[in-house]
Formats: sequence, structure tokens, C-alpha cells
Amino acid sequence: MSPLALAPAAQDLLFREARTANTFTDEPVTDEQVQAIYDLVKYGPTAFNQSPLRVTLVRSPEARERLVQHMAEGNRAKTATAPLVAILATDHEFHEELPRLVPHAPGIGDTYFSERTVREESALLNGALQAAYFVVGVRAAGLAAGPMTGYDPEGLRKEFLDADHEPLMVVNIGRPGEDAWFPRSPRLPYEDVVTTV
Repeated sequence: MSPLALAPAAQDLLFREARTANTFTDEPVTDEQVQAIYDLVKYGPTAFNQSPLRVTLVRSPEARERLVQHMAEGNRAKTATAPLVAILATDHEFHEELPRLVPHAPGIGDTYFSERTVREESALLNGALQAAYFVVGVRAAGLAAGPMTGYDPEGLRKEFLDADHEPLMVVNIGRPGEDAWFPRSPRLPYEDVVTTV
């Protein structure tokens, strides 16, 4: 009996066989697919149930052209041709939503997150967690994700966000195209990572 409850096919879909895609087919990614992804991954745990992740879907050709200008050279072609691109960012004013996300602890936002620097640190950690859940959710939808951090963050913020939002990553989304994968890079073995005390 396997020590994992998840079926082997699901393990492969989410982790073992999943790869960062570099090319995509032209099959569209629908709003319904994106909503299903979000409605699954929103249940991933965060501190104080905060939800700092914000997602900007870049669909129009004009917006895509503006986005590509802020991507690193090696990321431009794949960003220009992916069926859908999502900008994942954190909202530094996430504490304003805490009354409805943590109704059993009124005032928690004022108690813990009244200072901007504290909110920024918390939003970075918890937004990154939510971004990772989002990438796994894309895989759960049977799609490939190409998460990237090679871009001009200030340019991206000015073009698509505002001073209260910090870009985390840009994710190309779609069905993998021809020669979509680089060879699988090694991973550290268990004994190099896990220590028991």
C-alpha cells in the first residue's frame, strides 16, 4: 500500500510528469478553466487565512504586447505566444479583507497588520504560497504552466498594477506545444534535505 493517498496518475499529473512548458498550442484557455483553478486553490493554507494573491489575466493583443516589453529577452517569445498569461501579484492592503476571511477574530487586521512593512512581508510569503498553489492548480486542470520571474518588476507594476501591488511571477498557461520541455533537472534526495532531531 502506498504511503500517499493521492492516486499515482494524479501524483504524475501534479508533480512527477509535470514540467515548466516553454511552447504551447494555440488552444485557448477559458475563463471557466481559470475560475475552476482558482476555486480549487483558494483553499490552500495561509497565515490568518489571508489572501494577498491577485491575478491579472493578460488576454488582449494590446496588453500582451505591453507585457512582452517588460519580460526578459529569453521569456519574450513564449509569453507572446502562450494562449493565456497571468500576472500573479500580492496586495499589500490584503488586511482590509480579513474581517470577512477571519470573522471569528474581529480586529485581527489592526492588531497584526497595521504597519505597512509587516503587511509587505506577510503578503510576500503568503502570496508566494498562493502562487505555488495556483501553478499546481493549473496542472490539476490538465494544462501546463510556465512560471517566470524574469521581468522588469517596476515596469510591470507601472504598466499593470499600482503601488499597493507587488508582482510575484508571470505564468504562461496552455496546452504544451512541440518541444515544450527542457530535460528534467535533478532534485535533491531526501537524505540531503530532511533532518530528524
